[in-house]
Amino acid sequence: MTLFYKSTRDSENVVSASQAILQGLAVDGGLYVPTEIPETDLDFKHLANQSYQEIAALIMQLFLPDFTQEELYECINKAYDQKFDNQEITPLVKVGDQYYLELFHGPTLAFKDIALSILPHLMKKAAQKNNMAKEIVILTATSGDTGKSAMEGFADVKNTRIIVFYPESGVSPIQKKQMITQKGENTFVTAIKGNFDDAQRKVKELFNDENLRSKTADNNKVFSSANSINIGRLVPQIVYYVYAYTRLVKSGQIESGEEVNFSVPTGNFGDILAGFYAKKIGLPIRRLICASNQNNVLTDFFQTGNYDRNRPFYVTSSPSMDILVSSNLERLLFYLTKEDTVQTKQLMDDLNKRGNYKITAEMKSALSDFFADFASEKETDQTIREVYEKGNYVIDPHTAVATCVANKYEEKMLPTVILSTASPYKFPQAVLQAITKEGEKAEGIEAINKLETFAEIPVPAAIEELENAEIKHNDKISAEEMTHYVEKVLNLK
Repeated sequence: MTLFYKSTRDSENVVSASQAILQGLAVDGGLYVPTEIPETDLDFKHLANQSYQEIAALIMQLFLPDFTQEELYECINKAYDQKFDNQEITPLVKVGDQYYLELFHGPTLAFKDIALSILPHLMKKAAQKNNMAKEIVILTATSGDTGKSAMEGFADVKNTRIIVFYPESGVSPIQKKQMITQKGENTFVTAIKGNFDDAQRKVKELFNDENLRSKTADNNKVFSSANSINIGRLVPQIVYYVYAYTRLVKSGQIESGEEVNFSVPTGNFGDILAGFYAKKIGLPIRRLICASNQNNVLTDFFQTGNYDRNRPFYVTSSPSMDILVSSNLERLLFYLTKEDTVQTKQLMDDLNKRGNYKITAEMKSALSDFFADFASEKETDQTIREVYEKGNYVIDPHTAVATCVANKYEEKMLPTVILSTASPYKFPQAVLQAITKEGEKAEGIEAINKLETFAEIPVPAAIEELENAEIKHNDKISAEEMTHYVEKVLNLK
């Protein structure tokens, strides 16, 4: 089998894995998916004795076949090193009868670090493979975590530049401080007057702007993405699903081959889609639990087959999920249509023009891999408090959403792994207020110090450093000004 990548909107648009990583978004506006699902026989008893790095090399080789094993190990060893404060990279912690996969031990304390620590190395190798001498310009919209993780990964990486757009009032104070204090001569970040969907929509338009692309090429530059629309972001996320399962086998919690559930706090649908691919290659997953916050557009889609972004937008305590247009869902739609690119494109055109689409009854029946529900703000707070009171364990609001929805799932007999996507220290105000029965309010360093007494784990160095960090990025623009901003940053003539 020779695996390539094809666009969800044009089956003739076929590229290698390294080319897909370099492009990020297909030129026709679609997303790249593998031409076929890799065939493998996962030996979980053997994998249970392997490290995170070794499992990463196995899984990534399946999906990125034009990278040699030597090249992948070089990228993996550079990515998953001392910058993570736990040698396991993504440790699995049991709390009561549930398991939390802690994905926040990287430099920015969010799950995005797992993929964005390795993406710059993959991109550098991809550029060498394809004899690309142009400067790679990363354009990224963020709902809070991707922006900082991407800038941290690409900061001062030779022959790259990264431009990040975030919603002005749609990220937590810690997330904002992390971004606006980012170091690196090649990093640029600006607030957008609007929400994440506004920023994401405009970034996609920038990728498809032929005039801008032409100007960029004339200046020896090329656009790429660090969002999960880039398969170089998505593939590394498959790894931790497999790793979590092997830790359950290793600890004797399950037998090899026994099914489990994964509950995933979901906004842009990238993280849970990685779980979908993990199941496709043979990981024994019974259900992927799609957990949404009050912006429950995905809940309605899975329950009714109707996707409708024409609804109120809520700013919640779990801002990384404050999204009404889940870009990665297009990849799932592609499979639901039985890889019909024309139908997939029509559905996405309907979403762009009307703000909604409805899938057929046959397509909806193919969603049995998923269970979907949402947690209200009140339920999110209650879950944070209950997990702390029952298990002396502190979780952030995104993890709380996944916990709450996992508890709503009726078939609870199987072990459930909850993806803990961010450190509670990234959202100290919200967590502190939820944990304390009086709803104690505090801001900044005061909230962080008070939270430390409950969490009983030291404040991460990355958070402590923020207090006196120098602000380097103060720009604020409208979505309509994003094109001009990019041209100005790149000095395009």
